[in-house]
Amino acid sequence: MNGHLEAEEQQDEKPDQELTGSWGHRPRSTLDRAEAMAPPPPPLAASTPLLHGEFGSYPARGPRFALTLTSQALHIQRLRPKPEARPRGGLVPLAEVSGCCTLRSRSPSDSAAYFCIYTYPRGRRGARRRATRTFQADGAATYEENRAEAQRWATALTCLLRGLPLPGDGEITPELLPRPPRLLLLVNPFGGRGLAWQWCKNHVLPMISEAGLSFNLIQTERQNHARELVQGLNLSEWDGIVTVSGDGLLYEVLNGLLDRPDWEEAVKMPVGILPCGSGNALAGAVNQRGGFEPALGLDLLLNCSLLLCRGGGHPLDLLSVTLASGSRCFSFLAVAWGFVSDVDIQSERFRALGSARFTLGTVLGLATLHTYRGRLSYLPATGETASPTPTHGLPRAKSELTLAPDSAPPMAHSPLHRSVSDLPLPLPLPESALASPGSPEPLPILSLNGGGPELAGDWGGAGDAPLSPDPLLSSPPGSPKAALLSPIAEGPPEIPPSSGLPPATPDAPVAMSTWGPPDHLLPPLGTPLPPDWVTVEGDFVLMLAISPSHLGADMVAAPHARFDDGLVHLCWVRSGISRASLLRLFLAMEHGTHFSLGCPQLGYAAARAFRLEPLTPRGVLTVDGEQVEYGPLQAQMHPGLATLLTGPPGCTGREP
Repeated sequence: MNGHLEAEEQQDEKPDQELTGSWGHRPRSTLDRAEAMAPPPPPLAASTPLLHGEFGSYPARGPRFALTLTSQALHIQRLRPKPEARPRGGLVPLAEVSGCCTLRSRSPSDSAAYFCIYTYPRGRRGARRRATRTFQADGAATYEENRAEAQRWATALTCLLRGLPLPGDGEITPELLPRPPRLLLLVNPFGGRGLAWQWCKNHVLPMISEAGLSFNLIQTERQNHARELVQGLNLSEWDGIVTVSGDGLLYEVLNGLLDRPDWEEAVKMPVGILPCGSGNALAGAVNQRGGFEPALGLDLLLNCSLLLCRGGGHPLDLLSVTLASGSRCFSFLAVAWGFVSDVDIQSERFRALGSARFTLGTVLGLATLHTYRGRLSYLPATGETASPTPTHGLPRAKSELTLAPDSAPPMAHSPLHRSVSDLPLPLPLPESALASPGSPEPLPILSLNGGGPELAGDWGGAGDAPLSPDPLLSSPPGSPKAALLSPIAEGPPEIPPSSGLPPATPDAPVAMSTWGPPDHLLPPLGTPLPPDWVTVEGDFVLMLAISPSHLGADMVAAPHARFDDGLVHLCWVRSGISRASLLRLFLAMEHGTHFSLGCPQLGYAAARAFRLEPLTPRGVLTVDGEQVEYGPLQAQMHPGLATLLTGPPGCTGREP
């Protein structure tokens, strides 16, 4: 039977090894993890049609369309009243789709079923805007047959979005879909000049609800709150932990996981980041890996949210950093000394400016440029990965000696402090609606992915009965009974008007990890290094040890770096560089072209471990943007220790 549809559009505002499989199936053991890392089956050609059919419109007096679904896009062609070869908006890349749902008319006499998809296309000015497209399956005489066709399309699209295999010649039924993934969202309401909470409520929660992801949300209240939370979590209840803030909150989460007695299992918990902070470096790297154009602000958040909706994890290298006192912490981003760390810490007083704080801090840092004497030693990388890609023009090291149903299965979980999983979504959704389709309490009229009330309120034309949600799946047998949540936070905590910062102690020490893997490449700090290490000594303007490609959302410090290359990328700038040349380096870093400038003071080395010994008595050291004790430190890379939720790689490629 052909499906029949509507296309009514309403604008609202190591290398490629994946740990994916599907959302909702996080590896629970070493065997499961190995199976999840097995090579996926050969993909279908991007243009291979998977489903094809004719669909009607909603309202019914609209045009009719032909719909074709491939592994990369949904193709829409108008058939009547006037056929179009390539209609406007006729290609919907799956990279722009957050989720879908099925709907039915509230009129008993309407036998049609409806299939709605949620998309986030780019507008003429490049910004993403939410749009919904609803297709009417009306080719059969009975509602049951039309409903089966609508569910077939919704199931196929959801499988493609989540990376689930479609049967070669079998029936496409809702039973192909696993239970909704369960995410713990940690939100720093003070992030991004205080915009984190509003962006989360207005953009993140609606999108992940559309994708069918079940979640609980907790607002962090102070420094190290997230670290304490994850240390006490029952991790078996969750499929991922996602931070909605800047890089600092994820730093707390990862160090909290590694500071548990069961750290070997805990660190396997997939973690994700949705950028609502100032730096957003890791999100910039995730955005680049996903194939999106460089973005900042809300566009970067929407890009990363789309990738999160697709699921899929990638190994993430972590750097174990041992400080002078012997304490240890884990870094996913960078260790900095000199100009970079000075700007990072000194610009804290301009946090109210958002990402502009770094621009202002850089200008002030250039005006008072300092040099620092020190000694950098490192264990060079060996093999092919030791030689950076020549196209980036990197200097040689030797020159210097990373669809939930309406009735989603409820989940049993421990009460969480300040849980807001039933946070009201922004209008047009009713204030009583729950944000998570997997919340324990029943939804009154909000259904699959939050589509029902919106359609009922915005799509109903004169003479057309409004649509209501139609459950795509039923709860699988044996689903756990729901447990009551802890009291709900009715909005963000009050922000102190004086500074806009959380009431945390500014000079509070960064908490350190006592567990985690041993550093087998590092001799005790203060003892001689093995003979195969290389040492660089002199006066430096800056030293940077970075793991991923980005130092900020728009700063590509190591353009050749990958989340799982097993390397720490060492960059340093010697004294003698002019302020103008240093500024040119940072401007070129926006495009990752700074190594091609031929700056003689710029050095680079790919390493597996390093030791930094400041010989200047005063200075600033940071780990992932957090200030740590000043003095000698050393670090070792632990390849693929964590798992980062990244979405599919390069998913934005359009079909020819």
